[in-house]
Amino acid sequence: MKHNVILVVLDGLNYEVARHAMGHLQAYVGAGRAALYKLECELPALSRPLYECILTGVTPIDSGIVHNNVSRLSNQRSIYHYATDAGLKTAAAAYHWVSELYNRSPFVAARDRHTDDPKLPIQQGHFYWNDHYPDSHLFADAENLRLRHAPNFLLVHPMNIDDAGHKHGLDTPQYRNSARSADIILADYLQGWLDAGYQVLVTADHGMNNDRSHNGLLPEEREVPLFVLGDAFSFNQNAAPKQTDICGTVCELLGVPHDKPVCRELFK
Repeated sequence: MKHNVILVVLDGLNYEVARHAMGHLQAYVGAGRAALYKLECELPALSRPLYECILTGVTPIDSGIVHNNVSRLSNQRSIYHYATDAGLKTAAAAYHWVSELYNRSPFVAARDRHTDDPKLPIQQGHFYWNDHYPDSHLFADAENLRLRHAPNFLLVHPMNIDDAGHKHGLDTPQYRNSARSADIILADYLQGWLDAGYQVLVTADHGMNNDRSHNGLLPEEREVPLFVLGDAFSFNQNAAPKQTDICGTVCELLGVPHDKPVCRELFK
């Protein structure tokens, strides 16, 4: 395969809320143009460890990124490393911890917020550091990168759903409406991405609980969605992808050499 890929990580999005609140994404599923799978996130159900898991296919206890305060470069091979080694173009509009994992650590806003360096794993980037940075701005940042640089791999990582969960909890209008808002924003971009030939994956790092946190074993903390859209996907409802399969699955779509686990049932 040789496709361009956009990976959207909606931080803190619980599976059940994704299933019932993401009407635009579900319209694609209902039309047979997407599929939704339930993933169980790895442990601990925390953000930085699971960014590393999604982008490298390595569990937190093996990567050593075991909580949010482990601030260092990853020592694992990520989608970004495989893609740049193969001569592909990479980009991210994401929380600054992603920059710290794959580009430079610690993050220095004046240097790293807007990244343009072909020698780095994430060559083009717009990075933010406030959890309430508007999702609308983040998606516009991502589209700016896509239109200006035509990356082969683009990560889109907004934070407002997680922020609403930490402020209000899982079973609240604020949390659910934040998910609905992200779905509406996605509606402005999704078909354009597909028309441009991108394969799109929409997932989450972890879910949320009613204590306004996440870190444990509760289903609402661990169960997250994976929507897949694009002509490379089978939409096979019997596929059973794991969070650790995302890295290898994206690498397969990109057509780059890698040594990560893959869920091949996702493909045609």
